[in-house]
Amino acid sequence: MDRAGIRLKQVREKLGLTYRDVEKASQDIAERHRNDEYAIALSRLADIENKGTVPTIFRLFSLCAIYRLDFGETLRWYGVNVEALASEALRIPLQSTHAIHFNSPGPFLVPEAIDKEIDFTRTTFLGQFLRRWGKNGLGFLNGFEARQHRYGLIGLDDWSMHPVLHPGSLVLIDESRRRIATGGWSSELDRPIYFVEHRDGYRCGWCSEHGDALFVQSHPSSLVAPAFLAAGEYDILGQITGVAMLLESRKRRPFRNAPSLAASPDQ
Repeated sequence: MDRAGIRLKQVREKLGLTYRDVEKASQDIAERHRNDEYAIALSRLADIENKGTVPTIFRLFSLCAIYRLDFGETLRWYGVNVEALASEALRIPLQSTHAIHFNSPGPFLVPEAIDKEIDFTRTTFLGQFLRRWGKNGLGFLNGFEARQHRYGLIGLDDWSMHPVLHPGSLVLIDESRRRIATGGWSSELDRPIYFVEHRDGYRCGWCSEHGDALFVQSHPSSLVAPAFLAAGEYDILGQITGVAMLLESRKRRPFRNAPSLAASPDQ
């Protein structure tokens, strides 16, 4: 922490800024944002530089703006590695299917005992880095347009699209493909699978629209009943265009009776 303060002091001095300059600039930022938390008093700045005091996120924002620093890089000075956020999340298993809102272009940090950045633009042998990955798939390869793609994790208890999508799979969601396709496939492997948010969580499946309602069909082999979502109860996040998964799960699918098709709008 002391080292981070020293680096901030060095940047300030290199820019020729006094404590008073920084205080005045931070007050201007606070006024523009209508939030006094952005303001940095003289005594607080002195404590940050000389006593290892950790600035709040608002004050750190002000310092980065005033000093022209990258916010993520400055966080690393304080020991917070933003690039590790996604990998830390993947270490925590959740039972329900959910969307992932991390946007992490550039090198992806995989979970490993020794932190290791991997650049997927180069050929890399991953065997020694993946021992602690467990059931979770790799972060998706770079090359996708980050602004239109997001990630989702199929819950460990979600068998609705098995065996096409296994529980624990990491899926790539193309947000530009939200309109439900009505044809153009010749088999279940070609039919688009959509990632849908509804009031009880998330669901993946083959979809068809019936007026303003949505019919989400599970894979027949999954023995999971289809869902019929009324207008206003769902949001199509996008089409699943990629998947990373193990072909065999250690957790076996519990036996279920065949679902009733009473929920189908065609019945």
